[in-house]
Order: sequence, then C-alpha cells, then structure tokens
Amino acid sequence: MSRYRTGVSSSYGDDARDSMPAPKERSGLVLLHAPNFEQLSPAYVFVSPELTIGRDASNLICVPEQAVSRQHARIYSRIDPTTSREGWVLQDLGSRNGTMVDGAYVGEIELEPNHEIRVGDAIFKFVEAGVEKCEAYRLDGRVAGERKAKLFTDLVGGAQIDHIAADIERIAPKELSAVILGETGTGKEVIARGIHRLSGRKGSLQAINCAAIPHNLLESELFGYRRGAFSGADRDKPGLIKLADQGTLFLDEIGDMPLDAQAKLLRVLQSREVFPLGATTPERVDIRVVCATHRDLYQYVKEGKFRGDLLARLNEHVVRLPPLRERKEDILLLARSFGARYGRPDLSLSFSFIVALLHYDWPFNVRELESCIKRGVALTDGAQLDTVHLPDAISEHMKGYGERPRVVVPSKVPAASISASPGSAFAPGAGSPANARRGAPTEEELRALLQRHRGNVAAVGRELGKERMQVHRWLKRYSIDLDDYR
Repeated sequence: MSRYRTGVSSSYGDDARDSMPAPKERSGLVLLHAPNFEQLSPAYVFVSPELTIGRDASNLICVPEQAVSRQHARIYSRIDPTTSREGWVLQDLGSRNGTMVDGAYVGEIELEPNHEIRVGDAIFKFVEAGVEKCEAYRLDGRVAGERKAKLFTDLVGGAQIDHIAADIERIAPKELSAVILGETGTGKEVIARGIHRLSGRKGSLQAINCAAIPHNLLESELFGYRRGAFSGADRDKPGLIKLADQGTLFLDEIGDMPLDAQAKLLRVLQSREVFPLGATTPERVDIRVVCATHRDLYQYVKEGKFRGDLLARLNEHVVRLPPLRERKEDILLLARSFGARYGRPDLSLSFSFIVALLHYDWPFNVRELESCIKRGVALTDGAQLDTVHLPDAISEHMKGYGERPRVVVPSKVPAASISASPGSAFAPGAGSPANARRGAPTEEELRALLQRHRGNVAAVGRELGKERMQVHRWLKRYSIDLDDYR
C-alpha cells in the first residue's frame, strides 16, 4: 500500500487486475496546496456517504494545522429526487475560521466539479469521477510507484498529464494521424513535437498555423509552387508537405483551414502525392499528419465549415488536453518548473502568491502561467515571489477574495433572534455569492446571456454573480462552444 494513502479509499492501478471489469470511478477531493502538503494525501476518495474534515485524527480527512477546527466541515451524499443523480454537499460545522468555496465563505453548498475548497490553509478541489487516479501523484512531482510515461517527459504535471503522456508513447510509433484538441496555451505543439520525436520517422517536423497565414497564401505554403506559377514566382519553392517527407506535418488550428485547401489536403492523404502550384506531375510524399485545434470539428462538419471525409481521415487518434483551470493540482509544479527554466530554481513562492495562482482561471492556460512566472523572475531580486509580483489581471481577480460579507439585519427582526448556526441565513458567509446563488441557469438562459455579452465569460459571470470557473462548468455541462458567440 502506498505510503501516501490514508485509508479513505481502496487501492488503484494494479496491473494484475487489467482483465477485471473497470471499477466505478469515484468522487473525492484532490489536494491543490497546503503549507504542510507532505503530511496530506494527494487525493481523498469518497467511499462512504458521509465524511468529515478537521484537525482531529478521527476525521476521514485530517488537516493537521491550528487554523483548522477539530471538526471543521462535513461532506455528505444527497440524491436528487428528480434526476436520481448522486450529488455531494459540503457543510461548515461552525468552524472558527470558516470554510471557503471558490474564494467565498459558505455555510452549506452542493459541490460541482472543480469547486475549490479551502479549510484553514489547505486547498482542495472537488472531482466528480476518477479521483482515485490522482492518489499517487504528489504536488512536488514525486509519485508513489512509477509514472506511466517513461519516455515522453516534456509535459509537466500529475495524473492527468501522465496518462496523456503514456498515451502519446503508445501511439507515437504507429502510423496513425492524430487530432490534438485543447484551448489556446494548453501545449498542443509540445504534444505534436513529442509524437514526432517518439515516432522514429527519419524526416523532419514541419509546422504551420493555419489561422496565422492568409488564406490566399496557405496553399502555396503547404503545397509549394513552380517557377512562373503566378506573378512573383521567380523560382521553385517546395511546400511544407514536401519538406515533411518521411517526417511529420503539424497543422495547427486546422479548423481555420479554408475548404478548398481541405480538399487538396485530403487528396494528398489519399494518394500520397502532392501537386505544387503550376506543376504538371505529382510528387510522391510519405508524411504523418498531426493536427490541432480549439474548434469543435464535428460541429464545424454539421455547419459545412469542415469536410467530414477529411475529419474521418485525420481523426484516427484523438488527444484531449485539459485546460489549466481543470488541473490546478499541477500549478505548483509548473510554477517551480518555469522558475528553474528562467534561471531561478531556488525561488520560493509565498502562500498568498500560490493562493492567487490557484484562484485565477487562466484563460490562456499554461502559456499564461509561464508568462506570469517569467515576469516575476524578472521583477524580483529576492528569494521569494509574493503578491506584489502578480500580474494586474490576477491582482484584480483577487479583490474580494475571502472577505466576510456584511450581515444585514432586517429592521423588523430583533437582533437577539438571529441564529449564527451554519445553516442560518445569517451565518458567516451566508451573503456571499457562493451561498446566495440561485440555481444553475437553464441552457436557454445561459445561451441568451452569452448572446447578449458576445461570449464574454467574465461579463456573464458578473451578471449571474458567479466566478468565471462556474460559468465554464455550465458551458461544459451544456456542451456550449464559446466561439459560436464571439
């Protein structure tokens, strides 16, 4: 049994049980940060309908620090009578310092995926399914046992990233086209370069961003041209497809490729021949195609913006990269990695600085985090990054974090009759956005708000009184693509 285990869950990942039916993926909490994180488990699996969090060792989740009450909060299962769906509710147990969710104090709240829960100085996130996969991966990068990926080490992260890297190792030597799906800044090009490096192909990797090149120049860049093919073509130029012969062609943002270029690319993939502009005979090519996009290609096919036959040809294997807001357990490790990359492996991060990194939603993902740490390294001569080194966007987002709301007493209610119990409307934090929340908007309501605000998630969140991350959760629930409203 792993020395990081706590007795909250059963074991995970035993190769001897590969032939057995997959166990049910369970809900639980994943540790995002704590000053004493070495004393905590990386993840806690919910194996009973109720558990408690507190400083006392009798709690199923024990957080051994003085800022935490002996019995601080409880989490219990509740079945929705209309949908029969199991949900989990977090309730503060009248703790001395309160319980926070997404930066606001709460009395009781139904948990949603990626809710950030702070108990004392320990910060967790709620995971609806598959939390057991995170049990072996510590915040400092150490793993109980071995990592699944042995060769592809370019990606930094815990359980989610290790599973993706192991997947890349399996498919890289195969002659499979791959589609990498992920938001801007999630590391799609890192994946493409990893696939090429592990493929064993003798040729080079040639990359092109289909969204960055004007449509009238894209074909000449891909297919090349012959001298005299058009005005200004004073010499032969090989295209990227020819340059990638016996190697890998990486098509970034392929969702933005014009339809006529898609048709020609399909012909290249089918015939293994390329026709440069102005040529009369084809040239043989041996390429492996890897492409990436943040678009919903299946929706684009329905709308006639992308060829279905090309998607079928490219979509032999799919790699999905999660946005950084869905893998915040990797933020500490990533921040330290970027510090080392920019010459400060000794640089420490203050607790307040880490809290800010965890609370922010990172719309531009890992690339934005790298810029944040790079900027901090440039600004500090000391041994630690603190809140003064945060970019303005993060500092602005932290305004109001952890503020206890003012208690407004109705004039007709005697002050002596007000209860301060966790379930009371006047309990600490009861006026915060996380407690005063209405139910989730319907899909139609959310789409109407997105239409009104032209896909601006921050503006939608302000109107609903929610954090950006909560709006993103609803977008994922309803399978809404923000690009449809921008």
